[in-house]
Amino acid sequence: MRILRAAVFAALFLLALPVASDAGDITLTSRDGSIELTGDLVGYDGEYYRIATEYGVLTVDGSGVTCDGPGCPNLGAFVAQLTFSGAPELSRALIPALIEDFAKRQGFVVDARAQGGEAQEIVLREAGGNGNKAAEITIFQKISDQGFADLLDEAADFALSVREASAVEKRRARDLGLGDLGSFRQARVLALDALVAVVAPDNPVRKITMAQLAEIFTGKITNWAELGGEDAPITPYLPIPGSGFSSLIDDRVLVGVKPADSVRFQSTNHALVQAVARDPFGIGMAVLSDTGATDIVTLTGACGFEVAASQKAVKAEDYPLTAPLYIYRPARRLPKIGREFLRYLRSDAAQSVVRQVGLVDQVPQETTIDQQGRRLANAILAAGEEVTLERLQDMAGLMAEFSRLTLTFRFRIGSSEMDAQSQSNVALLAALLETGRFDGRTLRFVGFSDGQGGAEANQVLAAKRARRVMQAVREAAETLAEGRVDMDATAFGEALPMACDDSEWGRQVNRRVEVWLR
Repeated sequence: MRILRAAVFAALFLLALPVASDAGDITLTSRDGSIELTGDLVGYDGEYYRIATEYGVLTVDGSGVTCDGPGCPNLGAFVAQLTFSGAPELSRALIPALIEDFAKRQGFVVDARAQGGEAQEIVLREAGGNGNKAAEITIFQKISDQGFADLLDEAADFALSVREASAVEKRRARDLGLGDLGSFRQARVLALDALVAVVAPDNPVRKITMAQLAEIFTGKITNWAELGGEDAPITPYLPIPGSGFSSLIDDRVLVGVKPADSVRFQSTNHALVQAVARDPFGIGMAVLSDTGATDIVTLTGACGFEVAASQKAVKAEDYPLTAPLYIYRPARRLPKIGREFLRYLRSDAAQSVVRQVGLVDQVPQETTIDQQGRRLANAILAAGEEVTLERLQDMAGLMAEFSRLTLTFRFRIGSSEMDAQSQSNVALLAALLETGRFDGRTLRFVGFSDGQGGAEANQVLAAKRARRVMQAVREAAETLAEGRVDMDATAFGEALPMACDDSEWGRQVNRRVEVWLR
């Protein structure tokens, strides 16, 4: 009978979770003494026990039980422990700055110190005379690959990455019982950066196509005269393979082709921009957040469209080399302070810290029709026979009523699944809706396509994707009451291109769902 009651007790309170190696024998007994669970302690977060029992690994609400045995934690001196591991683009400055701002807003005293070349420890203490520790937070500066490895080995609570989790990492996480790393509940975009082509200030070349950029770094274009510049050899610079955003360069600039032997690899972004700034014939791929004394080259296409790396273009993913910065967590309960930190990351205060460290935040901005002249001009100039004047007029009329929100949703190539940044945007928009940011207003999800194929088929596909995004946002906004916000979906297919359709990156930019706000 006791076994049966224990099973019921477990079912009421608990969630299956992976087992850790530092277990200790404990017995949890209900307050009235009628039910008990015996097993190995997996973890304790100040509120809940994780215990490996004959029923599996379970999580038990500590307020309803007493603990007995050599593995019981010291309840009077619980110190939350959190570990971050991964990309230095996040771990070096952004995460420490976010933790310190969060701690001060929560009333903690911050005690930070370096542990060595790749680690930093931040201790949060309770304010007042006793100064008891509330949390010990360790931040490891590693590459993204190692951050994911630490997360999967349960050596870290958070992985910090400049790329999304790979299919292999997602599969391994599921196999280990750590959940779905592709879910917006376990992955989110912390901030945005972008890759930009940079040249020395005296270089007259200020526009370049993506195709030309690829040909420079693969050795097909070797002289500035081929780009309208001086008759001088081009010196290309790239970050060393495996560092920073090198994978993004491989995927979107080189597109799988090996770089030329003439490329001069630099160990850091800072070293790269310094080298380019000193070299009148140099060109390199740097990050928008740190271009040093160099000048940024605008990306363009054969059709004449230009895409500059402005804050709004990066925020809306209109710029093709936008680089999201990710944070991942496993599907297990974090200590209370960890859960509160995750909630804080969605706040305007956290986004202010993002801006302070030089990155692009995710606070949505509204763009009125007065600020969209270039888009409208492009729509008219690029309109083919299948895009009628009536459709353009309908679209322009709607743009006059609505502002565009800098949240854009895109889908994986050849798939109906949203990409990682778009899934994070779903959660971001849902959270904004729940907080009342858009109460009393109308949100219209507007679908667009590239110009490949028939216009009517593109119109149908764009409308389907717009409805899909709207439904995903509705489902994610779990506490949004009916009637607070009006939401609907429409589409204009290929009527509003953002880039040329003559390249894959241009078509990818054009395939999108925008959010318009009235």
